[in-house]
Amino acid sequence: MPNYLRYTIIAFIGCLLFFPFLGQVHLFDWDEINFAECAREMIVSKDYLRVQIDFMPFWEKPPLFIWMQVCAMKLFGVGEFAARFPNALVGVVTLLTVYYVGKRVVSEKMGMWWAAIYAASWLPHFYFKTGIIDPTFNLFIFLTFFQMHLLQFSPRKGLHTFLTGILLGLAVLTKGPVAILVTLLSMGVYVIVNRGLNGYTLRRLLAIATWALLPVALWLGAMVAARGLAYGQWFISEFMRYQVRLFSTEDADHGGPFVYHFIVLLLGCFPASAFLFQFTRKRISDKATATDFTKWMWILFWVVLILFSIVKTKIVHYSSLCYFPLTYLAALQLYRLSEEPGQLKKWIKTLLLTLGALMAILITALPLVGIYKQKLIPLIEDKFVVANLEANVSWSYAECLWGILYMAAIWVSVLIMKRNFRSGITLLAAAQIVIIQATVLHFTPKIEAYSQRSAIEFYKTFEGKNVYVQPVGFKSYANLFYTKKTAATNSNYIRIRHDDKGKEVQPEANSDWLMNGKTDKPVFFICKIMDADKLRSMPNLTQIGGSNGFAFFKRNDR
Repeated sequence: MPNYLRYTIIAFIGCLLFFPFLGQVHLFDWDEINFAECAREMIVSKDYLRVQIDFMPFWEKPPLFIWMQVCAMKLFGVGEFAARFPNALVGVVTLLTVYYVGKRVVSEKMGMWWAAIYAASWLPHFYFKTGIIDPTFNLFIFLTFFQMHLLQFSPRKGLHTFLTGILLGLAVLTKGPVAILVTLLSMGVYVIVNRGLNGYTLRRLLAIATWALLPVALWLGAMVAARGLAYGQWFISEFMRYQVRLFSTEDADHGGPFVYHFIVLLLGCFPASAFLFQFTRKRISDKATATDFTKWMWILFWVVLILFSIVKTKIVHYSSLCYFPLTYLAALQLYRLSEEPGQLKKWIKTLLLTLGALMAILITALPLVGIYKQKLIPLIEDKFVVANLEANVSWSYAECLWGILYMAAIWVSVLIMKRNFRSGITLLAAAQIVIIQATVLHFTPKIEAYSQRSAIEFYKTFEGKNVYVQPVGFKSYANLFYTKKTAATNSNYIRIRHDDKGKEVQPEANSDWLMNGKTDKPVFFICKIMDADKLRSMPNLTQIGGSNGFAFFKRNDR
């Protein structure tokens, strides 16, 4: 088959997997709506240099991914499809990239295995259908490491030095200095493992650092030119303080044990994660390029996994950079097992069956939870969760077949592997892709109906209206995005907060003023049912409704 045809087929399959139905479900709080709202506000304010939230400075993230969303919103309009479009495109590029890298480092067949196992693993696939930053950031970081690897073996060292630096700079412009931290830690481990720079020179490394500064310097320089040096210094200071706080403290109640990301990767990257344990010291190739790249992938995997296991804040996608090395190492084993004599270890088969059974049970149980929710509700103490479950969502026993058929496909796949490994793993990958699509298209809308839909439908009733809509007792960006809020003109709306050391933190809407002050337009509030009694006791508020765990209020005097 001609090489261009393989790329065409991979791109076509990627488009089929990632683009359809991107907009069928509302964006999820916080991250998806957070970034989409930043993009919407850029368009509304026509200020494309500053990231804003509620039209106030937002220093938690740099602008590159948000610029991508802005471009998509210019093409498709402001909405869910446009917010998720950049990552769907990145998903297609990622499949093409892993095929190309696998082909160049090992062989064409290895590249095909890598693309297949990446697309067939749960979280690596799922995140391309979201509007969060990480898939784009991860691609830039992975390409940075690939260029670092090529710098060792290619005569065109100037080109690869330039590309390494620029890609690293783009990663920083996407998510911040964590890109530099991961790269420096990985480079340090690489030097220790090789007992030296192993061919890299200080001159080349300094050149990479210089090129990496270019994208960020251009952005900051343009922002300083537009808004002044004092603003630029203040923004950089607040941005760096936030990054330090994120690593050193538990943010947004997202804590967890040290092994949190180990469990996330084991389950979330099934079935690729199971094949990691098949890995042996036996090399698939004697090529120095394959040996070096495999070393880089092991280093990247462990650096990211340990780093984010140490970090206090635990969020599922923090370890998503592990998806590239994890799927590479898994694909390497798939290639070896398909090309060389050898057997899949018995306990790997057991692990495949065990993890697959666990995932199948969860999928099978989901409709049963919906059907028998009235029997489960007395066992749940959280009032908000109980109210969520009261949402009118239709379930049937027939939906349990997804989980049953998934389990059957895994068992059949493992049985076939004993006789024909390629056929067995191909069936497993196909079953994975089908069940992931079924989960995203069929189950995700129903889950969203429980978790947030009633709140978002409340926000959407105020779309384009000249009102304030404010959450009380919980954090949300949905009130901004789904009301299509414009910038507040009353200076009392903004509240400048300070931490316990007196340092300014993210500005926010002044809830006290909205609740009791002399406002310039009608004010509506939304809270979770645990806080509803407190708002009901306020004489200036009247409850105007409520649904599935949320209560809605209006100020009487407006």
